[in-house]
Amino acid sequence: MAVRTSKGPHMTGEDTPRSRPTDAVAMPGSTPAPRSWRLIGPGLVVAATGVGAADLVATLIAGSKFGYGLLWCVVVGCVMKIVLVESAGRYSLATGRTIFEGWATLGTWTSVYFGPYIVVWGFVYGAAAMAGTGLPLASLFPVLSVTWWGILSGLVGLALVWWGRYAVFEKVCAALVGLMFVTMVGAALLTLPNLPQLLKGLTPWIPDGGLVNVLALAGGVGGTITLAAYGYWLREKGWSTPGHMKAMRIDNTVAYVVTGIFVLATLIVGAELLYSAGIAVSTGDRGLLDLSVVLEERYGTWAGKLFLVGFWAAAMSSLVGVWNGVSLMFADFLGHALRRPADHPDRLSGGRFYKWYILWLTFPPMTMMFLGRPGALILAYGVLGAFFMPFLAITLLWLLNTDRVPAAWRNKPATNVVLALVTLAFAALAISELAKLF
Repeated sequence: MAVRTSKGPHMTGEDTPRSRPTDAVAMPGSTPAPRSWRLIGPGLVVAATGVGAADLVATLIAGSKFGYGLLWCVVVGCVMKIVLVESAGRYSLATGRTIFEGWATLGTWTSVYFGPYIVVWGFVYGAAAMAGTGLPLASLFPVLSVTWWGILSGLVGLALVWWGRYAVFEKVCAALVGLMFVTMVGAALLTLPNLPQLLKGLTPWIPDGGLVNVLALAGGVGGTITLAAYGYWLREKGWSTPGHMKAMRIDNTVAYVVTGIFVLATLIVGAELLYSAGIAVSTGDRGLLDLSVVLEERYGTWAGKLFLVGFWAAAMSSLVGVWNGVSLMFADFLGHALRRPADHPDRLSGGRFYKWYILWLTFPPMTMMFLGRPGALILAYGVLGAFFMPFLAITLLWLLNTDRVPAAWRNKPATNVVLALVTLAFAALAISELAKLF
C-alpha cells in the first residue's frame, strides 16, 4: 500500500499521520478487523483507569443518601462515556492522528490550556493515587504506614510501565479489573439487593439540592483525562485504521457495560448497607475503609478483608493506567511543542518524554505524601480539572463535524446531541466546583 504523504488542510509537517494507508481514510473497511474477542482490551483499560477510589466513594455516598434513587445516573454516565470514548477512538482511527494532534489543529488555545493542566494534574494526581493505594494496603498489612505503602505502589507502577510494553500493561490492568469486579459485585450480592426498588431507580429524579450529586455520579462512571488516552492505547494495541472501527466500538461498549455493572454494585452496597441502616461514611478514600468495617461487622472478617483487596485493585488500576496513558499524552504534547516529527521516538511509548512524565508522576508527588497538599496547587488543579470534560466534549464536536475527519466518519446527529448534553452538564458541574473553590 502507498503511504499517504499529503498534509491536507489542517496538517503541519511535523504532524503527518503515522504511516497511514491512502485507502484507510476513504474506505471504511480497508483493514480487516480483529476476529477474536480476546483482542478486546483498550476500552477496559480506559474504563478501569477512570474508576478510582474517589469515584467509588462518591457512588457509595450517593447510595447512602438517596438509596437507589440515582441509579439512572449510572446508566446515563455509561452512555456519556461510551459516546465520548467512541468519538475519541473514531477520530484516531479515521485520521491516523492522536487526539492532541487534533486539538492542535483547533488553535494554540488548546495547548495553552492542556499544557499547564497535564503538568499540574500529574503532580496532584500522583500524590492522590499513591495515597489511594496506600490506604487499603496499610489496613491489610499494618507493618508500613499509608505513606510508605503508597510510595511502594508508585514505584511498582513505574516499573510496570517504564519500558512501554503494552501487552504486559494490559494484562496487569485486566487482572486488577477482575479483582475489583469480583469483590464489589460479590459485596453487592451479599446485601441481597431489593429488585423492585432497584428498578424504580431507573426513573430520572433529582433530589432537592442534589444536582451536584447527580452530575458527579454521572461523571464518576470512568471519567477523567484518561478518556482522551483511549486513542493512544488503540495505537499501542495495533489498531490504527478504520478497519478496526468495529472492534473499537465493541471494545468500548463492553468495557463500559462492565464498568456500569461495577458502579451499580457500588451503589447497591451503599443503598443496602448504609442507606437502610442510616450509616454515614467518610468523604475521600477513607470512606472505603469505613465500608470494609461495616462489611466485617455484618458478614465476618473475610468480607472486610476481601473488600479491601478490591479497594486496592481499583486504586492500583487507576495508578498504573495513568502512569502509562497520560505519559503517552504528555510525550505527544511535548514532542509537538518541540516540533519533533510524529513518529519520533521521543513522542512514542518508552521514549524520553514518556519516561520524564512517569518520573514526574512518581517522585515529586512523594513530597506531598510527607508534607501535605499545598493550597495554591490544589486550587490550580481544581480550576483546570473542572473544565476538562467540557473541553473534551467541545473539541470532539468541533473535530468530528468538520473536514478534519473524512465524511464517512463524522458525527451522526444522535452523537452530536449526546456530546452537546455532556458539554452542558459538565459545564454546570464545573461552575459548581469552581464556586466551592472561591
